[in-house]
Amino acid sequence: MQIVPSNSPPGMATGKARSTGLTDSLGIAAAGSVGNTGDMQAPAAGTAVSARSLRSGLSHWDQGLNGELADAQQALDFLDQSASQLQSLKAELSSRLAGQQARNASLSEPSQSSQLDTKLRQFSATWDQRQTRSGGSLNAQLAYSTPAPAAQRFSIRGLNLKALQSGPKETLSFSIGGTGQPLRSVSIAPGLSDEEIVQRFDQALAPVNIRVSADDSGTLVFSTSEANWASVRDTLSIKGDGIRYPTGQLNRVKADAEPAAIQPAGWQTSDVENMRQTLQQVVQALNRVLHAREAVSRALAAANSRVNQAAPAVDAATLASLAEKFASSAAQPGYDSFSSMTAALLGISRDRVLSLLSLR
Repeated sequence: MQIVPSNSPPGMATGKARSTGLTDSLGIAAAGSVGNTGDMQAPAAGTAVSARSLRSGLSHWDQGLNGELADAQQALDFLDQSASQLQSLKAELSSRLAGQQARNASLSEPSQSSQLDTKLRQFSATWDQRQTRSGGSLNAQLAYSTPAPAAQRFSIRGLNLKALQSGPKETLSFSIGGTGQPLRSVSIAPGLSDEEIVQRFDQALAPVNIRVSADDSGTLVFSTSEANWASVRDTLSIKGDGIRYPTGQLNRVKADAEPAAIQPAGWQTSDVENMRQTLQQVVQALNRVLHAREAVSRALAAANSRVNQAAPAVDAATLASLAEKFASSAAQPGYDSFSSMTAALLGISRDRVLSLLSLR
């Protein structure tokens, strides 16, 4: 796959596929045609625009679905740039290792070392912006999630199925969010199955936006939105009955975050061995990025399919609701508002407006 670097501002859609994706999702392209450059061609003067086309285009306005499309496109922009930078870094490392200079001469020659370090810093900076650049839809493992925000997974030492199924009955009380927040309690008793333990923890912590599952080793895996992660990490405390945790007072516990899939901060290029290890990590990172891109592309295609299959509504109440939703979205600052208005306004011409008015 050839990855083309994105020159657009962070999070902004680029190219024909991006601009037409949002337009088509709203059904507005039905009355016009798209040229080779992706620009909308307005109907010629006097050309009749059917009421069905206009109604179809307007009735496909769905703020939630349009948000999913925007998230997917932001994620693709981030993944495209990441893949481009990783490919460039891979080529630079391969060239250095394969060349005579990398084997025999000084590996710290200023111009080449500077170029390699610059590429490494560029990708590291891009990765650090993952959360904002992807619209909060890609987590640290590059798992894509929308409309739900990307989640941070973590574990708590000592909370595994084997430990929880052994010993006498105990009630564990969780405090999340600091002083004044209500405690969330979980009752553990001998004889509970794996599923029952996971269900009890999940039900107790769901109100504070934490979900619970178990991995193959039996460790409880907690997850919360990345936006909520800092609060959970810094305030998580547990009180027990003196069996697994001390009784009488809350005890701060450490939440161990699942490591990020890509960790460029640890990549080193000071010598041949470090560069070889870094090259291996770069190749693995590139594979992860391309795999994530495929997943996001499938999600975008599925969202577009849902739009295309939506049955258009033509009643006045629907059109009035549409206008209210559009006005509400347009009043909100940010990428979602920009993408929604751009998609809706592409291809609008005087003829189409007059045709719409004639439907009244």
